[in-house]
Amino acid sequence: MVPPELVEVALALADAAGAAIRPHFRSGLLADDKSDDSPVTVADRAAEQAMRVILAERCPDHGVIGEEFGTADRGASRYRWVLDPIDGTRAFITGRTTFGVLVALTENGVPVIGIIDQPITGERWIGVAGEPTRFTGPLGGSAGCRACPSLGQAELSATAPDFQPRYRQAGFDRIRAAVRRVTWGGDCYAYGLLALGQIDVIAESDLKPWDWSALVPIIQGAGGSVTDWAGAPLHLDTSRGDVLALGDPGLLRAALGELG
Repeated sequence: MVPPELVEVALALADAAGAAIRPHFRSGLLADDKSDDSPVTVADRAAEQAMRVILAERCPDHGVIGEEFGTADRGASRYRWVLDPIDGTRAFITGRTTFGVLVALTENGVPVIGIIDQPITGERWIGVAGEPTRFTGPLGGSAGCRACPSLGQAELSATAPDFQPRYRQAGFDRIRAAVRRVTWGGDCYAYGLLALGQIDVIAESDLKPWDWSALVPIIQGAGGSVTDWAGAPLHLDTSRGDVLALGDPGLLRAALGELG
């Protein structure tokens, strides 16, 4: 059982990040390019700093992994927080609301708490291991993946056509051809929509731990599955960044057959 006080910490982190982000939305904020050519803004950095301040006060012995400020190992704690202050910075700097704050807690490398927070629309997904996913927001919807009898009837989503590394392109092209339709874009927001029963399949590669850790408890708690492209559970210390999210776990065998 996940200690409820740690769920409260996760919610506080999402609140703090949102408060740091909102003043910058659609403000004409400029972005810098990081070494991997991905954009970063003062809002990304301020949001992660705000979360790290809370963790230093309330969980000083826990490890922290963040996209903007790296890893802080503290002792031998089995708990590590994984933070992405703005997942979808390209969406954020162009005024789209498909970005989100990602907060995760892992226990011995396994994600046990996950939050997707959209600080502009007020939507929030909360996943806790062993519990049903909770969703709140003014736009409607309720957490719960939908049944999908075959890949041929599935809606697939991915960030962009050119985001798959070359060594994964053939597998992605096969599953793309097998589904009913493909929609591009969405970053973490697409995974939230999968947990609401709007999308059936998401297949992506080369993701970092802060991109996927929060998604695992959310999708699992909504009745879906999250694995790598070999069907193995995701783990902070061993996963390479290939992510296959399914609203209907019954599609797993067929999806792996296309990806493999």
